[in-house]
Amino acid sequence: MNIILLGPPGAGKGTQAQRLEQGYGLKQISTGDMLRAEMAAGTPLGLNVKSIVESGSFVPDPVMIDLIKSRTLQSDCAHGFILDGFPRTESQAEALDTMLAARSMKIDAVLLLEVDAEQIVGRLAQRRAPDGTRRADDEPDTVRHRIQVYRDQTAPILPYYENAGRLIRIDGMQSMDAVHDAIVAALKLGTTTPAR
Repeated sequence: MNIILLGPPGAGKGTQAQRLEQGYGLKQISTGDMLRAEMAAGTPLGLNVKSIVESGSFVPDPVMIDLIKSRTLQSDCAHGFILDGFPRTESQAEALDTMLAARSMKIDAVLLLEVDAEQIVGRLAQRRAPDGTRRADDEPDTVRHRIQVYRDQTAPILPYYENAGRLIRIDGMQSMDAVHDAIVAALKLGTTTPAR
């Protein structure tokens, strides 16, 4: 099963993706992590991406699609994957669908973790780095800005997936366990862990 996980900063996407990865063998794919890894490794793609990023431009959709195509061909994605951070626009969503269809694959579901913005501000205000300090991007004004950026970037792609019948809204205001249970029920995953 291949899914996309959407939700504002602090909605619990990372936590839920890890639980799906551990319990069901789905591999979490963070496009930001992939780009940083390619740049750090100095691969041809990484060098290309580095020059784009350093110029202040966005990484073009075809480059992102090639990156995801390459990543999803790896053996740890055999049971499926969870995309986190992509797509952000309708053109990216369409390009992703086209690339997957060429490989007889598809996005099975798009999970949207819905949470109240002010609850997120409160949640992240309590979050601490390992040394006990608050991360700079968890400051209330910064969090509100990040939420607004998320809304501006993500809102346009919701109708694309909703019209295709793939958008599943999950109440992210529940406990972590309740959110996980709601995701498992919505995806009809059952309780078994696939063999690896």
